[in-house]
Amino acid sequence: MPTTLPLQFGLPGGPELLIILGIAVLLFGANKLPALARSSGQAMGEFKRGRQELENELKKGAETGTDEKTAADAVPEIETEGEPEEIERPVDADLAS
Repeated sequence: MPTTLPLQFGLPGGPELLIILGIAVLLFGANKLPALARSSGQAMGEFKRGRQELENELKKGAETGTDEKTAADAVPEIETEGEPEEIERPVDADLAS
């Protein structure tokens, strides 16, 4: 009876991390890796702050109900004076017949 090995998905181990680090050094260079890590850390921080702000807004909206104006209500209507002007278009002689 053949035995099957379970597939193990998860975090990579030591050798896998070394291979990934080696590929990153080859792709970006050793001098750019700290700056790349710093910028990715800042991006993750911005993402967390944005997510937290969105969660707070949603909680605040759920607590206050639907009394607040929606985005469609906030858009002002454009008022025009008088009748719209008709635009005269040249008539092509071939199309007119």
